[in-house]
Amino acid sequence: MPERRTVALVTLGCARNEVDSEELAGRLEADGWQLVEDAADADVAVVNTCGFVDAAKKDSVDALLEANDLKDHGKTQAVVAVGCMAERYGKELADALPEADGVLGFDDYTDISSRLNTILSGGNVEAHAPRDRRKLLPLSPAERQSGAEAVALPGHAQVPENAPADLPEGLAPASGPRAPLRRRMGSSPVASVKLASGCDRRCSFCAIPSFRGSFISRRPSDVLNETRWLAEQGVKEIMLVSENNTSYGKDLGDIRLLESLLPELAEVDGIERVRVSYLQPAEMRPGLIDVLTSTPKIAPYFDLSFQHSAPGVLRAMRRFGDTDRFLELLDQIRAKAPQAGARSNFIVGFPGETEEDVAELERFLNGARLDAIGVFGYSDEDGTEAATYENKLDEDVVAERLARISRLAEELTAQRADERVGETLNVLVESLDGEDGAFGRAAHQAPETDGQVVFADGAGLTVGRMVEAKVVGTLGVDLVVEQVSEEAGR
Repeated sequence: MPERRTVALVTLGCARNEVDSEELAGRLEADGWQLVEDAADADVAVVNTCGFVDAAKKDSVDALLEANDLKDHGKTQAVVAVGCMAERYGKELADALPEADGVLGFDDYTDISSRLNTILSGGNVEAHAPRDRRKLLPLSPAERQSGAEAVALPGHAQVPENAPADLPEGLAPASGPRAPLRRRMGSSPVASVKLASGCDRRCSFCAIPSFRGSFISRRPSDVLNETRWLAEQGVKEIMLVSENNTSYGKDLGDIRLLESLLPELAEVDGIERVRVSYLQPAEMRPGLIDVLTSTPKIAPYFDLSFQHSAPGVLRAMRRFGDTDRFLELLDQIRAKAPQAGARSNFIVGFPGETEEDVAELERFLNGARLDAIGVFGYSDEDGTEAATYENKLDEDVVAERLARISRLAEELTAQRADERVGETLNVLVESLDGEDGAFGRAAHQAPETDGQVVFADGAGLTVGRMVEAKVVGTLGVDLVVEQVSEEAGR
């Protein structure tokens, strides 16, 4: 029997990319590839790139160059770029980075195995030709589901007809004919699930809709089946991801579909917590707030995309709201769940932003009591409306405002952590370090972005256990906790 070819997947960017990598891993393993963790041990390294902002693009290029270096002194024979940067730039990226042996777009995912085999065999795979993916589905959301089968939607894919009947152990689907092939890459008790793809909003600074496409929901049964399969794999918390979760269901005839789906997900055997990310403030509705703040096992967690709070800047961004409306929204949430978590990202230095606008943003941040704050300095993005604006700020002004708001954000999130001292939280244990070190996250903390919980004494704890703990101290945005009792966790 010939030796199985090996592949390593290197994932950059957001949780949506992590889901896409696990789909690629599932497709490759179903076709006989052996997955390895270290790119140095693989015949081919597949880098799932991020194309959102300049820093992410640089990280993606660096990862491709690092993988290419392995070809000189490792087993690696080829390096292939996939993901958002590959989809967005295609041949342009291939020309600028000849070190990449292939640049594949989303349309190549269903045939990823044959593409990699061709590249390893010395053949040529034409670089992806970018196109505006918003034009691939009907303009009317109500008509999109009927045409979805003909469009590549990473994370939505059905099992291909030629998939082997005897899938390897641990490879989805465990149930349901429409679940995508998926192989978990790691043993974390937390996993993301695609709720939808694409976005219909037209924020002037954002290029994501052009390469991720128009908004389209996954069917509730698909989301439920995948969640059940993840629970069978030992997952305790799922995080629902998309470009805009508040729009879920609008193309399925029910804009309130998320409110009915969440309780069903919470009832899946083995799942201890369900988290929803990527919420648009302009689309928040009372019924969704009620479900997120009152349903057992649903995290009262609000990842709200504010971006700014000065009305003039928001209108230039093609967004809605202002400081007082945003503070009112947060008050509504905390009136129902005082311990609710809230986070957001902000852009400073946007074209036309004045000192008064920055002061308005500071007023909002000081009143918002957010648990986590991401701050980014504005830079032009190819193909966006904002890139054509004339009233750009000097780079040094953007850098000064970025440093100023970042300092404020650091101070405010540390203060918010201090406010939580004395609270009792349900903490999911995620990792152990030595005999007594244990780390996890509470309901107000999403993976990677929002800090963590540090156990003052981790003796006896196990990964995947949900523990009741009391906050006794802080380390910046991180919380130090003590387990309430030996019997409290489950």
